[in-house]
Amino acid sequence: MEKKTQGIDEPKRKRRGLRLSTRLSVVLMFFCLQIQANGFSQHTRVSLNLGKVSVKQLFLEIEKVTDLAFVYNTNDIDRLEKVDVYFTNEEVETILDYCLKGKGLSYDIVDRHVVVKREEAAAPQTQQPEKRSITGKVIDKESGEVLPGATVKIKGTAVGTSTDVDGKFHLELLGEIPALEVSFIGYKPVEVVVGKREYVEVKLETEASEMQEVVVTGMFTRKADSYTGAVTTIKADELKRVGNQNILQSLKNIDPAFQVLENNDFGSDPNRMPEIQMRGASSFTDMKDKYQTNPNQPLFIIDGFEQPIEKVMDMDMNRVASITLLKDATAKALYGSKGANGVVVIETLAPEKGRMRVSYSGSLNLQMPDLSSYNLANAAEKLEIEKRAGVYTDKFGHPNTQQGYDEKYEALYKEVLRGVNTYWLDKPLRVGVGHKHSLVFEGGDDVIRYGLDFQYNNVAGVMKGSNRETITAGFNLSYRYKSLLFQEQLSVTFNKAEESPYGTFSEYAKLNPYWRAYNEDGSINEILGTYDIANFQGTKPIYNPLVNADINTKNQTSYTDITNNFYIEWQAFSGMKFKGRLGIISRKDESELFYPRDHTKFKNISADSEEYFERGTYEMGNGKRFEYSTDISANYSKEIKRHLIFANAQWSASEKKYNTVTFGARGFANDKMDYITHAKEYLDGAPTGSESLSRETSVLASVNYSYDNRYLMDATYRANASSLFGSDKRWGHFWSAGIGWNIHKEHFLETQEVLNQLRLRASTGYSGSQNFNSYQAMATYKYYNDNYDNIIGSYLLGLANPDLQWQKTQDNNIGVDITLWDALDITFDYYIKNTQNLLTPVSLPPSAGFSSYTENLGETKNKGVEYKLNYRVIRDAEKALYFSVFTSGMHNKNRITKISDALSLMNKERDEDKANGGGGNPNLEDNAAITKPSVRYAEGQSMDAIWAVRSLGIDPATGKEVFLTPEGKMVYGWSAKNQVVVGDTQAKLSGTFGFNFEYKGFSVNTSFFYKLGGQYYNQTLMDKVENVDIQYNVDKRMLSDRWTTPGQVARFRAYDPYNALTRPTSRFVQDVRELQMTSLNVGYDFRYCGFLKKSGVQMLKLQFYMNDVFRASTVKAERGIEYPFARSCSFSLQATF
Repeated sequence: MEKKTQGIDEPKRKRRGLRLSTRLSVVLMFFCLQIQANGFSQHTRVSLNLGKVSVKQLFLEIEKVTDLAFVYNTNDIDRLEKVDVYFTNEEVETILDYCLKGKGLSYDIVDRHVVVKREEAAAPQTQQPEKRSITGKVIDKESGEVLPGATVKIKGTAVGTSTDVDGKFHLELLGEIPALEVSFIGYKPVEVVVGKREYVEVKLETEASEMQEVVVTGMFTRKADSYTGAVTTIKADELKRVGNQNILQSLKNIDPAFQVLENNDFGSDPNRMPEIQMRGASSFTDMKDKYQTNPNQPLFIIDGFEQPIEKVMDMDMNRVASITLLKDATAKALYGSKGANGVVVIETLAPEKGRMRVSYSGSLNLQMPDLSSYNLANAAEKLEIEKRAGVYTDKFGHPNTQQGYDEKYEALYKEVLRGVNTYWLDKPLRVGVGHKHSLVFEGGDDVIRYGLDFQYNNVAGVMKGSNRETITAGFNLSYRYKSLLFQEQLSVTFNKAEESPYGTFSEYAKLNPYWRAYNEDGSINEILGTYDIANFQGTKPIYNPLVNADINTKNQTSYTDITNNFYIEWQAFSGMKFKGRLGIISRKDESELFYPRDHTKFKNISADSEEYFERGTYEMGNGKRFEYSTDISANYSKEIKRHLIFANAQWSASEKKYNTVTFGARGFANDKMDYITHAKEYLDGAPTGSESLSRETSVLASVNYSYDNRYLMDATYRANASSLFGSDKRWGHFWSAGIGWNIHKEHFLETQEVLNQLRLRASTGYSGSQNFNSYQAMATYKYYNDNYDNIIGSYLLGLANPDLQWQKTQDNNIGVDITLWDALDITFDYYIKNTQNLLTPVSLPPSAGFSSYTENLGETKNKGVEYKLNYRVIRDAEKALYFSVFTSGMHNKNRITKISDALSLMNKERDEDKANGGGGNPNLEDNAAITKPSVRYAEGQSMDAIWAVRSLGIDPATGKEVFLTPEGKMVYGWSAKNQVVVGDTQAKLSGTFGFNFEYKGFSVNTSFFYKLGGQYYNQTLMDKVENVDIQYNVDKRMLSDRWTTPGQVARFRAYDPYNALTRPTSRFVQDVRELQMTSLNVGYDFRYCGFLKKSGVQMLKLQFYMNDVFRASTVKAERGIEYPFARSCSFSLQATF
């Protein structure tokens, strides 16, 4: 039988949108597909070189190169044996005689139709079939609306047409019309018996099954039910349901395997790139200086080309068609040396054909500070805490000294009585009001399609003056000539990021509330108080950070990115496709950092100092990047009865160049003279800079085989060569193999109706990572700035390692996909990920002149499970009512299996720092690092482990902390050698859940995030309760549950400003259970409103978004130390004309 166009189910709003859009383009489609009754010369000559093919395939090839249409009974043609087809400039009639003569079949050519029929020996003469004409209309059975663009075919033939803008069709051909096959996207296909009728009306019902999924790998597209890899495909609508901030934030709300690590220091800073990892960390986080970006960051592919994370974060979400997360070896091995951390494949929307359509999307975005985690004392509370802590009591009992303390207390007390209670947290903050606009023009026909898009996005952060502004323009053009397709994509992006001139949020969070921010005359209160320096080293003034906001402080970066991608595709013959791609990226980076001479960081410089005239600094950076990548690939697919083979081969090459230069200067007369030329002198004597160059090439071969769509196999091999590695290790070899079994396709399950899908998957293989800095395998040198007798000397910067090679990750994955009752979807995966040859420093003897060099010695292991469930509870097309619930989760556990001696030495150095720092009368400003757990590396332990000394708590008798040694012995003193693993920040189980609801255009979508298990080291309790610096503001818990007298059971030790700082202890390790409402989306689609049909507007939709709605946690700790976290909400309008 001929293949039929399958009905595909989509939500009703998509179907109606498709009807409207196809109205505009169906006129062209109609004239392209409609069969015309023009004359045809039987002497037309063609050339065909097909080899041994079926007669049906031969007919299809003739139709491609001529205007003929074949009409035949498929049973008659399928029984014929294959024929050898090698014809050069031969008449069509001769070719038909060759393949049909003597086989009981004959043909007639009438009005461009070749009618193939059985020979009738008894008939005295051949009667020419009678011409038959039929017209009709295709409509929606539920609403009665016409369906333009529906496919209408004569059963058993390739002859057909499509409905016009009014849903009408017309067919003419020879002979009887037994039946029509009618199909349309989102509807069940039907078969209509025509009989003697000349007019038929066809009513289509909506399809209940979901649209057949496909997997986009960035190199080719495959049907999901024949792919053995572990992937997650996210459609554009699903992405927009959970937020409209940016792609990265939406992805983390959908798939828990895509982890955006919460940055407790920089919170919701719009200019801070997030740290991302998939399926756990594989590389040592403390080795970031050896990598170009975050060592655990996945690879981002946009339309087949690698892109940096900044480009992904700044791109327009409305241009995204789908996103595919590649997780296991079968999927990642396609990218060989770059795929070890996972791959994020983003496909953008291609222009739609038809009359020009204009689409607009705009939103008003609000960023609101979230300060719920702060529990700071107010003015009265802080003064009382100081009094109870003995701040205003002279411990030696000197009357004169005590009088000074009393006067200081009385002065502050009067300020409190006057109502001074400065809420410093809101001084640098605002409700950030941003806006985003996107405008798209698209249209064309089957030959040429075009698209123009423009985007403006202004993100206003919650710190005053912090902004991120992006302007993007794009052009997309495709041209088809016969079997050739040319495509050109050009995009230009300008981005400007400005940091807040108010400084860091921590500068305000520590200020005492009884200090005035402004004087009575409205001027800024420049000096707030005095600070007693540790160890009786005198005092220093405490300056108001608001001063810095009014003196032209500048901290900004910008980049201009021009990306051009060119594609050419050739459909050589049926099943054979060649593709060539060339991508070019040119990028320019700029940065400016200006601190005027009146900035508070220069306030302590004496007027008598030589440095006084060097106040004010300016740094300007410029960088240029140029990249190109190209590849040539060949795809071949062949279906032989029940066997389906898909093969892909590719060669690729790329080059990346980058150079940067930084100019520093100092000594500025005032804050208005803010350019480098106004400076007194250069910093460090001369500009500094760096450059890098890397090249790579690779070959790839992959094959997929399926038998009867039941038994599946995937295999991939990729060889990469890169200049990043040692001369002896240029090439890396990566492979994968996967198998699958579609059990639901087995014959013994054909009659059951419960199980719609049951697929088992298994895969294994290797992928790599090469995200390293250039020249690490080479000896590098640097010239001295000075010269002697006009001779310039140089010195060695780094040792060469010709054996430096690829990091390799072996992925093993077992998964199952289940669909029950056509409503419940279940996906489960179990994986083990072993990473070898991690970059680590290796210790060297002092005689070598270097403390270490880089080698491949580290090994890690990740293993875990992932699951996803989606249940479509209600699907009532007649009432336009839909309701579904979903949940997902993951558990990951990582272990270090091998480390180098240099990492052990690093552990020792950090232990020594903790043991030596922070003596009597400690100063947290200088010794804060020793109170925090260090990242330590030990074989058999997690990279997310919390290292501290086990504690039994505060001894009620003495008020001292009782510790446990690794052997279980109780001791009083803290010792670095007693540190053990006391927790792990990796959650035991984390994931998402929520629901999607829609009723006649009104929709509500929610998403929640949960975290169960795992531990958190509460640094807030350590810094603002236990080791509190009482000269600044403190947590309200500072004097609660604190030891004061013998026999008292307390959580915290006694307050004594002269005690040594408390080091990492298990007392501050807390179990984490957390629930967040990460997104809320309420919207209305006007497609059901009658006025929309008459207005000429194809689509109109209003939506409200809110992200980070609430957060509940068992841990009470400050979040957003240097930049606060924020809740966001957005009002969005989308329209298509």
